[in-house]
Amino acid sequence: MSYNYLPLDKSWLDFEQVKNLLDYNQQISITFDAHDRINKCREYLNKKMADPDSVYYGINTGFGFLQNVRIQNGQIEKLQDNLLKSHACGMGEEVPAVIVKLMLMLKVKSLSYGYSGVQIDTVKRLMDMFNHDVLPVIYTQGSLGASGDLAPLSHLSLPLIGLGEVNYQDEKRKVEDLWQELEWEVIRLQSKEGLALINGTQFMSAYGLYCLKKAEHLIKMANLICALSYDAFDCITEPLNECIQTIRPHKGQIEAAKTIRAYLNGSEITARKKEQVQDPYSFRCVPQVHGATKDVFDNVLDVFLTEINSVTDNPNIFPDDNLIVSGGNFHGQPLALRLDFLSIAMSELANISERRIYQLISGQRNLPLFLVTDPGLNSGFMIPQYTAAGIVSENKQLCTPASIDSISSSNNQEDHVSMGANAATKCLRVINNVEKVLAIELLSAAQALDFRRPAKTSELLEELHAAFRKVVSFNKEDRVLHDDMMKAVEFIGTFNINIG
Repeated sequence: MSYNYLPLDKSWLDFEQVKNLLDYNQQISITFDAHDRINKCREYLNKKMADPDSVYYGINTGFGFLQNVRIQNGQIEKLQDNLLKSHACGMGEEVPAVIVKLMLMLKVKSLSYGYSGVQIDTVKRLMDMFNHDVLPVIYTQGSLGASGDLAPLSHLSLPLIGLGEVNYQDEKRKVEDLWQELEWEVIRLQSKEGLALINGTQFMSAYGLYCLKKAEHLIKMANLICALSYDAFDCITEPLNECIQTIRPHKGQIEAAKTIRAYLNGSEITARKKEQVQDPYSFRCVPQVHGATKDVFDNVLDVFLTEINSVTDNPNIFPDDNLIVSGGNFHGQPLALRLDFLSIAMSELANISERRIYQLISGQRNLPLFLVTDPGLNSGFMIPQYTAAGIVSENKQLCTPASIDSISSSNNQEDHVSMGANAATKCLRVINNVEKVLAIELLSAAQALDFRRPAKTSELLEELHAAFRKVVSFNKEDRVLHDDMMKAVEFIGTFNINIG
């Protein structure tokens, strides 16, 4: 880690920087260039507002269907406060703290370009909140993903004007009380700032980035666990052959086959002669299935990186061009479509994993039925497969695309919406479910491998198996498997090996 701070300005923010921000608990700061651009834009807007005949949407007019209602200059500050208060209509579960932190960072990043008209004190307070882990209480429900994420971003911004609640030092606090304790002054919002704060895609973007970070790890773990299952089920490795991949050269397919071949390299079990001619598709077609998921991941990541390096509020201010332009950069359609696509692609990792679990417990390939000694007296791993099947079925239901839906709002002014916020929250649910199914596969594969002894798998996979056995022991007879399954989930989330 080369910086204690992540510098934010118009420079491109990449995925590694985002991951480092979370993994190393970095703080954020805007650069001198961003500081100057923010001030320049604010000064330009102040000059425009000095003209008594100027009329700009959301700056001195009402919002949405109320766009034609003119607001007098003396009421501008109240207009901004009213906007935050009236739009803070979130419901449902609280947004996880890690995603709230990403929302704060992404809002600062968007404002740092100097096209939003905010005052520098507003940006500094958002940075203070991030750097001191003062995290607004935000709710998962309320955004249509169209005029940006209005409700979630309103809850994000309420603390600026001394309202709302925040989580601070493991305690939920009223902002007005905590601000006195921290000796932070309330921000007096100026013209345009309310819209700059709540128009934007930071809720969808933050969820997407977190999902992508977790998905990247799970794609790697899926390949690793699958390799363990290959030897646990005594599979043929011909489907991993490089020649097969080169005549259907999808990038993800080639990478997946190469990775799993490397994981199995040096395995005694892989090298020995097999009785079967072919294996089920859940093993034979892994490069094609896992690889397709990775290709989708790459596409989704590309779109999200473009989004977080964009300005998504409205209207936008261009001092150098003497323009204030109202448009639709807040519309979440690019994100909604990709979040749905990522959900579908990741769900397939669980779908094919559950089939491998089923094969492992089926009593084939000289493995005991349900992977337990004395089946009948012991049920062994019968019911973890039920759980995996139920989770996979739930994912199928969650993968109905949110982005194909639209409900008109604001008296039909906002007549097409992306539903990207719903796509975002359910995408995280899907990815968490994938982690659970992979955990059950790891539990099953490790158990099956123990029945292959004394034969050994590759050095890398033996390392994985040994690390897992420190957390979950071999199952000799029936016990409460929920505990083992939860330990396996935690293991997958924290396991770090040279997994390509």
